[in-house]
Amino acid sequence: MLPWNAEMSGRVDEVTVVSDVLRDNPLGDPHERPLWVYLPPGYDDGAAAYPTIYVIQGYSGQVVMWGNRRPWRRTYPELLDRLFADGEAPPAIVVFADAWTRLGGSQFVDSHGHGAYHSYLCDEVVPFVDEHYRTLPAPEHRAITGKSSGGYGAMITPMLRPGLFGALATHAGDALFEVLYPREFVAAARVLREEYDGSWPRFLDRFHATGGRCPGSDLILLYGNAASYSANPDGSVDMPFDSVGRLVPDVWSRWLEYDPVVMARGRAEALRDLHSIWIDAGRSDEHYLDMGAVAFRDEVERAGVPAENVFFELFEGTHSDLEHRYVMAVKWLSPRLTPGRPL
Repeated sequence: MLPWNAEMSGRVDEVTVVSDVLRDNPLGDPHERPLWVYLPPGYDDGAAAYPTIYVIQGYSGQVVMWGNRRPWRRTYPELLDRLFADGEAPPAIVVFADAWTRLGGSQFVDSHGHGAYHSYLCDEVVPFVDEHYRTLPAPEHRAITGKSSGGYGAMITPMLRPGLFGALATHAGDALFEVLYPREFVAAARVLREEYDGSWPRFLDRFHATGGRCPGSDLILLYGNAASYSANPDGSVDMPFDSVGRLVPDVWSRWLEYDPVVMARGRAEALRDLHSIWIDAGRSDEHYLDMGAVAFRDEVERAGVPAENVFFELFEGTHSDLEHRYVMAVKWLSPRLTPGRPL
């Protein structure tokens, strides 16, 4: 009963995936990973197979956070359950994956800086779910969704691994790096100079010693992104800006290779293979990810994706309080993932 919990018609399995690719990862993070699998109403009463929708989180997200409740609101799993129980969308299995690292995230890519989180998601989590649950295992019945860094992962994964997912939904996903990041570099360089004598190791030691309760704690996001985009084979990390915030061109160019807007230009066929693409962002997004959403939508159009396969919206809002958008995307995606339902 609200405000503590809502009675659910489906259920959430909380399981563990033992990862081979994350074993002995560079940061020493656990290779046994929690996975939540939401099973819709009716799953336990029959033998039907279901589409799957994968949900990945924003930076610093851990899978258990999907259970965090805010006053007067249902959690995302509860909102999904209500959507399916009320018959507003055909049922689907919804998978909540965890790609947290000691640096706060992985951007869902394989990196010498943190580990093989893209391979973990694609080569271990997806097969695990298909093996243990009654899924429709073809790509046209599988979608990936997320917000912020999760939205970033939702954009890049179908491009990097064509033939695995047939649809995506990105909510304010990281994109258009030339707009998103450089304005943050100067401020970060100042904090690093004033608080840590310009030393990234000193910042990291303080961050981990205090559990993030230190000046400039947001620097962890930039360092974590560098561990994703510009790490070296020995595990060291190159930063894309210098001590006064200027771009370091050779490092910055490595970041740009990971920008979904840039990636899309060379992966038009992978985008055309997707039958459904949802793109949205708040008009007042604090990180200007509405600009990234527009730029990615433009590249999707240039790739030749039919307009009827794309949903795009800039809504009135910011980067926060977007759980209702997740459910809207699922309501749009689920019929498109279900056999026999019109697109």
